[in-house]
Amino acid sequence: MKVFGEMLAGHRAKNETVFSGADAFKLYDTYGFPVELTVEMLADEGMTVDEDGFHSLMQEQKQRARKAREALGDLGWAGIEFGKEIAETEFVGYESDICDAKVLAIVADEELRDEIVAGAEAIVVLDRTTMYAEMGGQVGDHGTIAVGNDIFEVHDVQKNKGGKYMHYGVLKSGELKVGDAVKVSIDTDRRAAIRRAHSATHLLQKALRDRLGSHVEQAGSLVEPDHLRFDFTHFSAMTAEEIADVAREVNRHILAGLEIRTDVKPIEEAKKMGATALFGEKYGDVVRVVQMGGDYSVEFCGGTHLDNTAKVGPFHIVSEGSVASGVRRIEAFTGEIVLHMLTELTQRVNAVAAEFKSTPADLLERAKAHIEEMKGLRRELDKLKLRDAESGLDRYLMGARTVGELKVVTAALGSADANTLRGMGDKLRDKDPSIVAVLASTTDDKITFLAVCGKDAVAKGIKAGDLVREVCKVAGGSGGGKPDSAMGGGKDVTKLDNALAIVDDFVTSKLG
Repeated sequence: MKVFGEMLAGHRAKNETVFSGADAFKLYDTYGFPVELTVEMLADEGMTVDEDGFHSLMQEQKQRARKAREALGDLGWAGIEFGKEIAETEFVGYESDICDAKVLAIVADEELRDEIVAGAEAIVVLDRTTMYAEMGGQVGDHGTIAVGNDIFEVHDVQKNKGGKYMHYGVLKSGELKVGDAVKVSIDTDRRAAIRRAHSATHLLQKALRDRLGSHVEQAGSLVEPDHLRFDFTHFSAMTAEEIADVAREVNRHILAGLEIRTDVKPIEEAKKMGATALFGEKYGDVVRVVQMGGDYSVEFCGGTHLDNTAKVGPFHIVSEGSVASGVRRIEAFTGEIVLHMLTELTQRVNAVAAEFKSTPADLLERAKAHIEEMKGLRRELDKLKLRDAESGLDRYLMGARTVGELKVVTAALGSADANTLRGMGDKLRDKDPSIVAVLASTTDDKITFLAVCGKDAVAKGIKAGDLVREVCKVAGGSGGGKPDSAMGGGKDVTKLDNALAIVDDFVTSKLG
């Protein structure tokens, strides 16, 4: 939305009414902003989108992707099959963290290679691997592929439609060749953190169904190290009480230390067990079933899990919100991240308590007392400012300029706040029905304008909303309001005098 706003401001600065196809494409391609949403939002701004330009860029992207896939052969896109000479990759990561393997294919610089040397970024395909490929919302493993002392560092793993695991990474030293015998090792700490988050996701889904109802279905998920994002079907926002209940239920079953079992079963047998399937997902004749606490939670799942819920560690929900009509999203953390959050929070509370010369236990009451004290001081300060400003009312009225039958006052009141401006303006308007006044204050390189018009001025067609809008425009801002009182802001403090100088001309033009 920030990028959209900057683009919109750029088009407006050029007085353009058509949003460029290039900008719409960048919003879609780089930030995932649907073009339909761009069109809808711009319609509210009175603008259109160059949709022909957008679709032209989309076509160019598709052509580039097609050429890149052709250059990469089977490795260019996970949906393209390998030739029959390369078998599916055997995944042994459920049982082991390390395995021996053989290099079947290498892609570097968008073409198949027989070998690569140190520094090369590449995709490596093996006959077997312990590294989990990104699937079912769970991110791929990190790890290493070693040939002796030479290391290929893996930072992502994807599985193509033909069942080949593609290891993305960089060769840190030596060389790697097709046919090399290698040793594959996962980053075990990272895998453990992913397992914590994934097992917590199953507990979360069960807790949501128990608390909200059986209509809750998984609508998407993301499982990362000690972080999970879970989308689910539900008709309304969860209350704070519901969120607390769900988090409490998840943590209760973590502390219960439920056994986690994973078994491969015929799909019909799994269904009879009551296993929960992901809506819209296609399953084969044989499925992997994850059970927690016997029949407490039973789900189809191909991801990696712990063997006991107690190993999840602390679980904490950080947000709940809407992602689509009838779909909500929960984000939560587990394990070490929660421990880090608690440690950091404790340190901050202790630091704040020290500033208030209090203990953490008494901090809330001490803070409330300080807030009330500050509110009282602010009220007294506002009164003093207004009293000081009011003392100059007669001076301002005596210095008023006569335009037709109206009196015009303009004044800069230093760093007066908005309340002081309003109080001053109300006093001026009430003292003389023929008054037209614009008052201004400057703070932090910004201007605040207040315009007021007495009832006689309003009757003659002088409206404060119109006046403040024109004044603000001179200082690079905007404003508006009622006929008798209106406020606005300016961005260029150097134009303050120029802005106030147009008030007389504005009144004159309205009076004819």
